Amino acid sequence: MRLNETQLKEIEELGYIILPNCFSKKEVNKIREEMKTVFDEKTEANIIEKSSGVVRTAMGLHLRSSFFSDLTRHPNFFEPACQIRGNSLYIQQTKINVKAAFTGEVWQWHYDFATHSGEDGVPKPLALNLHVFIDDVTEFNGPLFFIPKSHKYGSAPSKLDTITTNYPLWVVNQQTVRDLVKENGIVSARGRAGTALIFVDNLVHGSAQNMSPMDRAIFSAILNPCDNAQTKFARPDYKHGRNFKPIKPSSVNSLLN
Repeated sequence: MRLNETQLKEIEELGYIILPNCFSKKEVNKIREEMKTVFDEKTEANIIEKSSGVVRTAMGLHLRSSFFSDLTRHPNFFEPACQIRGNSLYIQQTKINVKAAFTGEVWQWHYDFATHSGEDGVPKPLALNLHVFIDDVTEFNGPLFFIPKSHKYGSAPSKLDTITTNYPLWVVNQQTVRDLVKENGIVSARGRAGTALIFVDNLVHGSAQNMSPMDRAIFSAILNPCDNAQTKFARPDYKHGRNFKPIKPSSVNSLLN
């Protein structure tokens, strides 16, 4: 899959792009099957919610599962990422974020580069976050909120929040969010299961608590140029991969084998 010129301009201008019908129902069902396996594992790479005790995010999936390694390198991710950032990319992070029905907790307003820079010493905000919706994502079950064009303002002031949830996060202060939203508004990233989503490393985003009776799970792969690799190694490899060799794409049919 390759992005056309209009799509490439859209992600450059807005900081994100939503791509419906990127993965088939059969592929999504396979993702769900493998998701159950990794969620059942007893590992520190599975981080639980503060209140409910269910898995909030399962990390380092390409290190734990050949299936998720193939998904991370799938042409539907790999080819658009290469168009945007060049062919020399490594796997920085893989995970599934879940907002369980009724109990899924908030992800505060943030942008990923604050963590990648502050925790990992990544020099520039060049990483790309590539998602596939494992469930239908609606207005009710905790979709991601984006502030369009917020990446164009540079790195917003942020502060490490270790209190709100069980996942420490570098969050953007409320006044900055107010100013950015006043200028550019808010959009929600919604779509059927199998939808892909790509966004840049310093785009401000977040998501609200899931109060609905519908689960919301999203697979995320972060690919980063090899010459922009981390320079600090405080976090474990399931949070930031340490293999900086360029990846190669998997087969188009790899998820169905």
